Amino acid sequence: MPNDNTRKIVTSESVANGHPDKVADQISDAVLDAILEKDSKARVDCETLIMQGTVVVTGQITTNCYVDIPSVIRKKLKEIGLDNARDGLDWSTCGVMVSITEQSPDISQGITETAGHEQGAGDQGIMFGYACDETPELMPMPIMLAHALVKRLETCRKEKILPFLRPDGKSQVTVEYENDKPKRVSVVVVAAQHSEEIDEEMVRKDIEKHVIRATIPPSLIDENTKIIINGTGRFVIGGTLADSGLTGRKTQVDSYGGTGRHGGGCFSGKDPSKVDRSGSYMCRYIAKNIVAADLAKRCEVQVAYAIGVAQPVAFAVETFGTGRFSDEILTDVCKKVFDLRPKAIIEKLHLINPIYARTAVYGHFGRSEFPWEKTDSVQKLLDALNIK
Repeated sequence: MPNDNTRKIVTSESVANGHPDKVADQISDAVLDAILEKDSKARVDCETLIMQGTVVVTGQITTNCYVDIPSVIRKKLKEIGLDNARDGLDWSTCGVMVSITEQSPDISQGITETAGHEQGAGDQGIMFGYACDETPELMPMPIMLAHALVKRLETCRKEKILPFLRPDGKSQVTVEYENDKPKRVSVVVVAAQHSEEIDEEMVRKDIEKHVIRATIPPSLIDENTKIIINGTGRFVIGGTLADSGLTGRKTQVDSYGGTGRHGGGCFSGKDPSKVDRSGSYMCRYIAKNIVAADLAKRCEVQVAYAIGVAQPVAFAVETFGTGRFSDEILTDVCKKVFDLRPKAIIEKLHLINPIYARTAVYGHFGRSEFPWEKTDSVQKLLDALNIK
């Protein structure tokens, strides 16, 4: 979008760690972590389906280790706080089904490094990364506020600040922009599952005070900001009693909240040989370093792969008219500075470490704990552009 005197609105949502889809993501990534702890060369593509009192884990996993997957599942459910069958799942009593097969040998021969073959991409596809200067994390403000709200819901639940809260919940934030700069929050939506005995008006007052007002900076909220809490008036039946959960259904929650484009492939449950995951992380890393180097105010990086082929088949940088150099120049420089082969990405970002369960809730980006959020390539970009 051009940098003229324009107004726009951007809305993003996030979901709590007890939302059924996020429970599924966390289980898939917990299984991945448990395997990577024992076998760093494992191939994992793990899918989770949950509905009411049942968890089904399936997919393709090739490993030389043994992992007690049902125990991993129950441990994760307990950590989330799913300890009541009235929420759809009780970690200690729910049914668990596991149906796993090995990775197809046709795929394996294309992505496994041998003496005569470089490790190729685990699948074809397109991946995107995005960064902007709206927040200290170099992320779009709406998604960062939405994540902060549901994270605060979890804190209020687990620390008994609001003891009536249950694990399920959602948030949604609408931000108004002027000249591409966030000016105010116009709408805040929070849906929070609660115990049956609590008064609904008390739920609304407490959530506004302890969650919304405690999270969103006062400078962004005014008398015209619309606040909607549990829009139906009641949210007792939640979790998997109200909805099923499936790995990979919250791709925009996981990424940029709709601001940046998304290639369509989910992240959770996939080892880093799958470029849906590693390629997206690398694109974020590149985009963030470009913005951190003050080479652009907004940046989107796109890469495309063919299965079994190491080098990407396409790569492009777009700065939406905010770049200090043309997109073509930045694209050429990034091709020289960054190695986009899958093996190189895995090594650069330390992706064989079991860090993935932490990514599965509150977004994969904008969190300094992850290696793809580092800005340690800023100087390399400046040097490549002969900027002193």
